[in-house]
Amino acid sequence: MTPTASDLRVDTLAPVETPEGIVLSLRPAGLVSRSMAFLVDLLIRLLIDAGLAMALVPMGRMGIGLLLIGMFAVEWLYPIFFELTRSGAPPGKRMFGLRVVMDTGLPITPAASVTRNLLRAADFLPLGYAFGIITLLLNRECKRLGDLAAGTLVVYAAPVVLHDEPPQVPSLAPARALNQQEQAAIRAWAGRAKRLTPQRFEELALLAAPVLPPPKPDDPPRSPSERLLGVAQWLMGQR
Repeated sequence: MTPTASDLRVDTLAPVETPEGIVLSLRPAGLVSRSMAFLVDLLIRLLIDAGLAMALVPMGRMGIGLLLIGMFAVEWLYPIFFELTRSGAPPGKRMFGLRVVMDTGLPITPAASVTRNLLRAADFLPLGYAFGIITLLLNRECKRLGDLAAGTLVVYAAPVVLHDEPPQVPSLAPARALNQQEQAAIRAWAGRAKRLTPQRFEELALLAAPVLPPPKPDDPPRSPSERLLGVAQWLMGQR
């Protein structure tokens, strides 16, 4: 069976708590996806260098001097420039759905971007980014040396989906007004319909019996879970 993109991801999450007390789940990118993104960015940098060479070498010694300065700037400023944009990643990382963020989940800062990219020299040692690869494989959050020093993470930009689309059933208005916490609990329960056993799903629905309206005489028989799913649909606007 051909592996999907999700099969290539590291099966781990990095929980991050915001100052507001909200816990975010970030999915760190592993060695394979980061290596493929690096190769794409390397190819782009080589193409830029080739373009500079074609434009500057005919200018003689001064052109060669400008070429060396340009190659230096491309090598070190290319990742920093793109990491500080709204996407938070160079084109190679964007191609594979990756971005660079702080450990807190916030956008990367200029100081952190400069730090993690300057330390690419240490990650490269002794050859072929050996230190960086070993460090990445030995820690749970898949950080290389530059990430450890800068306090950054390379993560999948797509949000982690914790709940599925609930089953489609006729909507049903609740017996009383529900507060935000109750609404969130019912919608979260409905989104886990495919992940829970039928017995557990029904057991949780019975806990919400007080919010279910009494069945009408002409209504077809519906289990508590079916009726609560109807309430969930009503809360999501299916009225």
